[in-house]
Amino acid sequence: LLYAGSAIGAVFAADLITLFVFWEGTAIASVFLIWARRTEGSFAAGMRYLIIQIGSGVILIAGIVLYYCETGTISFTAMELGSPATWAILAAIGIKCAFPFLHNWMHDAYPSATVTGTVVLSIFTTKLAVYALLRGFPGTELLIYIGVAMALFPIAFALLENDLRRVLTYSLNSQLGFMVVGAGIGTPLAINGAAAHAVASIFYQGLLFMSVGAVLFRTGTARATALGGLYRTMPLTMIFCLVGAASISALPFTSGFVSKSLILSASGYEELFYVWLALLVASTGAILHTGLRLPYLAFFGSDSSLRPKEAPSGMLLAMALTAALCIAIGVFPGALYALLPNDVPYEPYTFSHTIVQLQLVAFVALAFTRAVKIGF
Repeated sequence: LLYAGSAIGAVFAADLITLFVFWEGTAIASVFLIWARRTEGSFAAGMRYLIIQIGSGVILIAGIVLYYCETGTISFTAMELGSPATWAILAAIGIKCAFPFLHNWMHDAYPSATVTGTVVLSIFTTKLAVYALLRGFPGTELLIYIGVAMALFPIAFALLENDLRRVLTYSLNSQLGFMVVGAGIGTPLAINGAAAHAVASIFYQGLLFMSVGAVLFRTGTARATALGGLYRTMPLTMIFCLVGAASISALPFTSGFVSKSLILSASGYEELFYVWLALLVASTGAILHTGLRLPYLAFFGSDSSLRPKEAPSGMLLAMALTAALCIAIGVFPGALYALLPNDVPYEPYTFSHTIVQLQLVAFVALAFTRAVKIGF
């Protein structure tokens, strides 16, 4: 509750000092979700996480002091890169947003947290950083290229990783890249896309972390090589995982489709062809490593001979509600669009966009099936 409250407090911050107070609040409160697992590894990961998060706060307050000396104000408004102050503030946000080369804390800490803690961690810290970018650095061109790198580089790691919670952490890192690109483009449509994708990803990433967490809770492992065939005894968890997988794959009538299309369209309207193409490649990667590979390895694939009970009713209820939201947002996108910061009319279900996305999913699924058939 302290973690969530700190993140919400930062959203309502009118000045940079208030932002800093809540920024540090999220760091201090969230580390207990990692330590609550009560293992030696989680304690060490939590310490590393805390040092990096507090370090981000120290850089932020240094940037704020410099910014006040330069401008005479601490108002939290849009800033222009070009001074040590704004570079320091961007660096602090970049750490929390898991920019390339500033990202390792996330892949270290999130899989080390408790089953519930990982779900909660996936919601607040990085999304707060995305919010700070949208509010502090909208339209900063550098963010476009940082976001593209974020969207692309985790793909190979996610495909090679054996720990499914770590796969989801790489996947989360990639999805953050889309939001950073939206912040960098900075048009009203792009800002709407980044905000919408932040909301949508909270639901589908949370759902995926919940389903893998339920598997970990029942089997004691989240390692792909130790799993397989769980659809026999955990069919509901498998269905909810597939809903999350469909959403991150941006399948039509899911939340990922109606949010990701805003960012892709914004890059197209600004004639950023190579950015649009890179995001399309990143979308293909998400379909492959999380939309297909993760549920296949956990619930299908080689039979592990594990026959755990279905997830507890409380876990099933949480997954059912989140899955319903993933589908409801996809079917009725107007409800989400009405909450977005800019009044920009947009229709996600155009013929061309729907066909392109269905083609992506179909051909990636075909390639994945072929790879499985030949034992790759």
